[in-house]
Amino acid sequence: MSTALPFAADTTLLADVTAAVETAGRTLRDRYTTHARGVSLDEVVAEIYANDDAVLAVLREPLLQARAGSQWAEDELAGGALPAGEWWVVDPAEGNINHVHGMDDWSVTATLVRDNRPVLTVVHLPLTGDTYTAVAGGGTHLNGQKLQVSAKTDLGATLIGTGQAKPGETDATFRRIGDSVTAMLINGLVVRVSVPATMQLIHVAAGRMDAFWQFSDVRSGLVAGALLVAEAGGTVTDLAGAPWHTGSRDFLAAAPGVHVGVLKVLAPIV
Repeated sequence: MSTALPFAADTTLLADVTAAVETAGRTLRDRYTTHARGVSLDEVVAEIYANDDAVLAVLREPLLQARAGSQWAEDELAGGALPAGEWWVVDPAEGNINHVHGMDDWSVTATLVRDNRPVLTVVHLPLTGDTYTAVAGGGTHLNGQKLQVSAKTDLGATLIGTGQAKPGETDATFRRIGDSVTAMLINGLVVRVSVPATMQLIHVAAGRMDAFWQFSDVRSGLVAGALLVAEAGGTVTDLAGAPWHTGSRDFLAAAPGVHVGVLKVLAPIV
């Protein structure tokens, strides 16, 4: 099949996906409060699940109907490669923990993954109305305006980010995060540690930040940002320098001018 055919179909699909995600975003915005909801762990988790359920109720079917034959990746926190074919990888409340604590760093994301490569994504920020989009081969856009990653080449001038992918990571992963933050504090300018991943990766795609790394294979937090950064001219690999895909163990997205420098700092941390 000609590569032009999937690109044309994906570009046509983008409008429907954008509309569905923005509609779902209004549902999540309506549930938002500026104060924290829940005190106990059980209460916080209940609020998180309620957000997910409310958004999925208005988002799942429109996406499946928009792409005949597409499938749904059920487990939001799952990692690893998907079976062949087209899959919707969705985070109904990316940054859900922030949402239920009254913070403003959250979004709704939907990404079409084809044979383990993201090919279309929409990230909508309901509080600002901003929508980030990308189609493989078509560039990255914010509200229709094309984005470009940072032009920096000096690692010492970089603003770099990382974060925890999910609760309950292994002790070894937490140690890697700590060691990597220390290493980047020494070699970079400023390190930002926060969640969720997508809310940092949009800044890398827009050239506001220079790199983001994560020791995780949680698909829903990475596929959207991976495509946004790559289509904005960035380099997206694992921490061995190989091209990133949904089966990769870890993740690095960076401006090309600093990618090798970041990789040299992080690659030895195991």
